[in-house]
Amino acid sequence: MSFDKNQLLDVTFEDLTHEGLAVAKPEGMPIFVAGGLPGESGQIKVTKMQKTHGFGRLVKLTKVSSDRAEPPCPVYMQCGGCQLQHLSYEAQLGVKRKLVSDAFTRIGKLTDVAVHPVIGMDQPWRYRNKSQVPVGTQDGKLVTGFFMKRSHDIVAMDECMIQMEANDHAVQVVKDICQKYEVSAYDEVSRRGVLRHILVRYGKVTGELMVVLVVREKRIVNIDDIVTEIVKALPALKSLVLNVNRDHTNVILGKKNISLWGSDVIYDEISGVRFAISPHSFYQVNSVQTEVLYEKAVEYAGMTGAETVIDAYCGIGTISLLLAKKAKQVYGVEIVETAIADADRNANLNQIKNATFVLGAAEETMGKWVKEGIIADVVVLDPPRKGCDRRLLDAIIEMVPKRVVYVSCNPATLARDLRILADGGFKVQEAQPVDMFSMTGHVETVVLLQRS
Repeated sequence: MSFDKNQLLDVTFEDLTHEGLAVAKPEGMPIFVAGGLPGESGQIKVTKMQKTHGFGRLVKLTKVSSDRAEPPCPVYMQCGGCQLQHLSYEAQLGVKRKLVSDAFTRIGKLTDVAVHPVIGMDQPWRYRNKSQVPVGTQDGKLVTGFFMKRSHDIVAMDECMIQMEANDHAVQVVKDICQKYEVSAYDEVSRRGVLRHILVRYGKVTGELMVVLVVREKRIVNIDDIVTEIVKALPALKSLVLNVNRDHTNVILGKKNISLWGSDVIYDEISGVRFAISPHSFYQVNSVQTEVLYEKAVEYAGMTGAETVIDAYCGIGTISLLLAKKAKQVYGVEIVETAIADADRNANLNQIKNATFVLGAAEETMGKWVKEGIIADVVVLDPPRKGCDRRLLDAIIEMVPKRVVYVSCNPATLARDLRILADGGFKVQEAQPVDMFSMTGHVETVVLLQRS
């Protein structure tokens, strides 16, 4: 079954995707529509059709869900940063639990796993400790904001409801100072201009602020005056960095950082462990929920102090160092060289001696450790959205640890990998979703597996 572009359809929405799109199935054909909610009925206009599904635009609602909320953000319908402000927070948590449960059943064929209710936030706004904001030009002036849905057109805004106020303030201060000194915005089409992004990181526990100017070229007219004014205007500033990115790419940061003022890092803490954070560091953006997530991971690891633990995809050592407080020995592996340097620095910073960090691909290193006789009692996985490499999962199955703790930001790849581990002799015991990204369709989940 197919429909014509611009065809009007009367539909009832049945579900939500992880991107926050409502799903209708007129005559069995899935149509994805922004702005609808499960249980609502209305009229949509078809905007695009493909072989297996289509997309539509909401024209009007004839039946409204009791879970519908009024978005407080004035640019919510234009901006692509959030997807679920029109859904009550309690209902968001229910939707995210269902996303995890459905992925387990549909993709992983795991029908007997306890998926606990999502741990939500007391205050689900103003949680992001990291802002990376594109810079553009409108009416001859610099503007900052976020990209419009499915485009690279900037929706100009002075504040974002899910960013920490300190970050919003810093972005506006830097933008205004750069405007004063006529720093031009980078244009993706012409590949001209200077300032591409303003990146701000904030340590929630320490109150320290980092500002990164992402530029096309390192020479900026009046840079000394710009630095002086930024430092004067932001008392919490501890690090001001110039990041040079000359590439025509969607990747925000280039490889080269130049310290303009202060330290090259700021500091923050998770559960009493202190971390140095650089411009490139992977550090979870929700400080409050990160502590909840990682403490659940440590709980699932079930350590007595006698265990050897392997932390694959260890990053800057966040989970590793929390585990090290309760383990005999922790081995962390990570493919990003700067992350390993940060992990070593963080271990020294906290005087933790029982954590060893190795540079390399997790799947190759794990296989090597198996051959060398390094056997872990617990393996912790926290991979990127694409999930684990099959070779890594095979190495875990060969190593046969007592427990595996899997932390995931993608229910689909999580379910896929859990199926492989289950077939390899591990029992998927339970899953605890945590709402790390309120007002968006994303959910983080930590899962406990035990050797059968």
